[in-house]
Amino acid sequence: MFKKYLPIAAAAVLFGCAQPTERAQQYTGQEFNTILNKSVAVESDKPRDFTEFHRQADQVVTNSPSMAKIYQPLYEKLNEWVLQSGDPADLANFDIQAAQLGGGDKKGNVLFTGYFSLVMELRHQPNEKFKYPVYSKPNCESDCPTRAQIYDGALEGQGLELGYAANRIDPFLMEVQGSGFVHFEDDDTLEYFAYGGKNNKAYVSIGRVLIERDLVPREKMSMKAIKEWVLANDEATVKELLEQNPSFVFFAPRADAPVTGSAGIPLLPMASVAGDRSIFPMGTPILAEVPLLKPDGTWSGAHQLRLLIVLDTGGAVKQNHLDLYHGMGPRAGTEAGHYKHFGRVWKLGLDGSATQAPWALPPEKLQ
Repeated sequence: MFKKYLPIAAAAVLFGCAQPTERAQQYTGQEFNTILNKSVAVESDKPRDFTEFHRQADQVVTNSPSMAKIYQPLYEKLNEWVLQSGDPADLANFDIQAAQLGGGDKKGNVLFTGYFSLVMELRHQPNEKFKYPVYSKPNCESDCPTRAQIYDGALEGQGLELGYAANRIDPFLMEVQGSGFVHFEDDDTLEYFAYGGKNNKAYVSIGRVLIERDLVPREKMSMKAIKEWVLANDEATVKELLEQNPSFVFFAPRADAPVTGSAGIPLLPMASVAGDRSIFPMGTPILAEVPLLKPDGTWSGAHQLRLLIVLDTGGAVKQNHLDLYHGMGPRAGTEAGHYKHFGRVWKLGLDGSATQAPWALPPEKLQ
């Protein structure tokens, strides 16, 4: 054990090289004691891409009068800033305030994961291959069946089947995403399955179970790794693994609907994120240094400065963790599956408006 009077210089030598950077962590020498920290000025020299922000902001204003009332003045100021400057150091000249997230390490490193919209293959009627039902929500609240009970037939005969999948993992991954597109291969139709509720049981990470059982190394864990492990194992083994998560998500079909988050706003790839709504009320804009990855999922060594809007939530997305929406289809799924990297984040507000003082935890009226 190191003694309390260990000199600062010696401590720096001992611990300085221990700071990990392989997942895009950055260290500026700042220490943060709170989740939200007032920033007098935002300093970032990262390449900028603000091209999608105005389109995502327009979706909020068009689709939600209540959110527009709160956020439209801030969106308009941010669009002015983008057109006239785009330099983070100039935000205060547009009356835009900022609060930096402290990060889980209290050094400003905020975890970014990724999610996407699946395109899942189903049939309306089961056959020998497509035999795993996907359900709408039953009439239950606190007494809903667990995942294991549902897998064992607890919902059979209630007319809740929306279709049948060829395996258990595709519906499971769509549950994790919360929604997605479905292609019915028996009549070549495409539908959107929106979030339809859940059974109100505790969520358990299957990835964590695989790590704890030494079945997938922690450093290789991703949605892609989970699916590869599942497809390499027999049905009973897969069923037992998935049942470790008693939580179960139900779906609600929507014909030809856009991808929407829990805020009910259409989502644009790389322009919207899921966040903890106790810190980020839906509609909150953030400035983020987003980590850029190589095709193999490793960090490229670079970040990109983006304006994003928090329009979704998730059971695992808490405090210094944001989930970046990547889009629809297999490529987006691969990219999102690799995403488990860090970037710096600033919550934004407009002086003299309902969003002022973003370093304060949100008042109830904005939630």
